[in-house]
Amino acid sequence: MNRITAFVFLFAVQLQFAFAVLAADTPQERYIDTWYRVAVSEMYRSGVPASITLAQGLLESASGQSELAVRANNHFGIKCHDWRGQKAYFDDDRKGECFRKYPHAEASFKDHSDFLRYRDRYKFLFDLDKSDYKGWAYGLKKAGYATDPAYPRKLIDLIEKYGLDKYDDYTLADIGDRKATGVSDKAARRAERKMAREARKAARQAKRAGMSTASGIPESPVLIETPVPVGEGEYEKFSFSMSRQMYSQNKVPFIYSVEGETYASIARNYNLFTGEILRFNDVEQDSELAPGTVVYLQPKKARAAKLVDKYIAEGGETLWEISQRFAVKMKSLEKMNGVDASYVIRPEDTIVLR
Repeated sequence: MNRITAFVFLFAVQLQFAFAVLAADTPQERYIDTWYRVAVSEMYRSGVPASITLAQGLLESASGQSELAVRANNHFGIKCHDWRGQKAYFDDDRKGECFRKYPHAEASFKDHSDFLRYRDRYKFLFDLDKSDYKGWAYGLKKAGYATDPAYPRKLIDLIEKYGLDKYDDYTLADIGDRKATGVSDKAARRAERKMAREARKAARQAKRAGMSTASGIPESPVLIETPVPVGEGEYEKFSFSMSRQMYSQNKVPFIYSVEGETYASIARNYNLFTGEILRFNDVEQDSELAPGTVVYLQPKKARAAKLVDKYIAEGGETLWEISQRFAVKMKSLEKMNGVDASYVIRPEDTIVLR
């Protein structure tokens, strides 16, 4: 083989290799490389598995190339609902539907996590192991995230094709010192670093509050929000009788009423003034209670428990019912949300709890 022939042969081999590399660099792979750090950060902040976040982002945004993703930084197809930020209008199920528009894509990832964590219909998903991506995929469909009957299978196929489940095992240290290669501007990079800091802060808070798994990922919101029976040894701390089971929500003791009880009768049983128990429960006058009514025996808190930052309404609730559910004072809820007690809560309204 002479020199010219050898040169041509080597050039052809190099060219073939270059084409192979370019072919492997698909839009899907570029999307994953750009956003996996954000997905992992969100997993530690909210508990949504990184594999699910990435698969949904790939599917919903066409690997970041959809018009909604390009024009509105909306990677998950989240519609306006009670959104007070910028808006964009696109044809979807109906013509000219309203979608949320974000200043940068990182905000879309955070909003997607909150969309799942703070809505009652999705909370059961957080009881699943973070490695159970199949359970999450089918659970999202069951909860009504998508109408496409093939939606779970599409997510699972993406996760398995691109090995996205490996990111569910990443730690914050695995992403902490690397820059987001696909983030185009300084503001977006700052936002990504802020999200990573928030994720680390959430993990520390969860650990201090006993609400984290061994991995540092926040516990299920169902577990955090479920009232805790007060043990016998704690009754003395609250100075209450052991005559019936007492519970605690947000570290505030309460009982469930039984048939025929009133606030006044409960107050007498627990050595309280009627005015005190009415004030503790944000009610103005005594009345007979429906069985199972939550009755607090001490003042509610100014904010909800850690990691219970907000509640996204399904519709039909009142502000007082939310106050009782999370053991947060009505005045605090009104102040945090800029409303008064008469405010009518609509489906998808976001109620700030802390």
